[in-house]
Amino acid sequence: MNFDLVFYSGLLNEIKDRIRQAQIKATVSANAEMTLMYWDIGRMIHQRQQMEGWGAGIIPRLARDIRNELPEVKGFSERNIGYMVRFFREYGDPPNLQQAVANLPGSPAEESHYPNPRLHGANCQSASSLSR
Repeated sequence: MNFDLVFYSGLLNEIKDRIRQAQIKATVSANAEMTLMYWDIGRMIHQRQQMEGWGAGIIPRLARDIRNELPEVKGFSERNIGYMVRFFREYGDPPNLQQAVANLPGSPAEESHYPNPRLHGANCQSASSLSR
């Protein structure tokens, strides 16, 4: 009986490790997609401001309309939308978001270096800072 318990404990630990790995990968994928979405929203607003001659006054209106039309969606305050525009203006081209999973301890790319440290910081912090 004790022998079966050892095998069971090993299986349970393997399953728990696999669950944790999947949770980390899912979180990283979601964060990368959110970062791209923030950049793209900033791009859309910036380009419209350039083409239509709109000023910064469009941002409070967008924040209010998003809040009214998508009340369950959080993170699109006037300040956060302004950060999205700034994010686009700072980085211009779409950010090349390397999956952070590749840089987790134990991965082959763990020792890699980011060519643009500012982008690495944005990738790691964007979801938490823009959702406040």
